[in-house]
Order: sequence, then C-alpha cells, then structure tokens
Amino acid sequence: QVHLVESGGGLVQVGGSLRLSCAASGGTFSSYAMAWFRQAPGKERELAAAISWSGVSTYYPDSVKGRFTISRDNAKNTVYLQMNSLKREDTAAYYCAAGRGWGGRPLTEDFGSWGQGTQVTVSS
Repeated sequence: QVHLVESGGGLVQVGGSLRLSCAASGGTFSSYAMAWFRQAPGKERELAAAISWSGVSTYYPDSVKGRFTISRDNAKNTVYLQMNSLKREDTAAYYCAAGRGWGGRPLTEDFGSWGQGTQVTVSS
C-alpha cells in the first residue's frame, strides 16, 4: 500500500483559500487514482474531489464544483486540493486517498489507502 501524508490545513475566514497537499510514498504513485474526502463532526465521510492516475479525468460533487480544484504532480508524488471561496460548511477533516479508479462516481470503497487527515476550519 502507498503511504499518504496530508498537509496544508488550518483556520481560514469565509471566502478565503487554502491549498492542501498529499505526499505519497511506498508505491507507484502514477498508477493510482487519487481523491480527497472530508468528514465533519457527526457526519459521514464524503467525497471532495477525485483525479485519475493520468490527471485527465476529475470528479467534483456539486457542493464544491467551481470552488475546488484537484491536481497532481506525478514527478513529485503529490496531489493537491486548491480550495477557494471557502464556506463554513467546508469545515471538516480532509483525507487523501489512493485507489485503482472508479466507476460512475468515486466511492469510499474505491480507495484502499488513506492518510491521517488534516483539519480545515472556516470561520466567519
């Protein structure tokens, strides 16, 4: 399994921006589809964004579409999540995940390797 370490979380005001990074090691990063999931207290884990192994395909739920951008640098074994126009409801722990790909919509079970998470708090 690939080892994943997230960074870049923190406290930001409503309307602000953050960029999360996820560094991978111990596997062939370029062969993995990557995703960011998030989980707020008392809620289920949900997808924030996903990207195919090549970077050609991306997927965003409606809640973040137009505000979040996922990207990857296979030379650096790193995936990023650029988050703009942040809202209070974006407050959550954000988790990086690696998997072999997805069908119609990326699901939690499509990803077998997970990072420890990084907290994002959006305040007004």
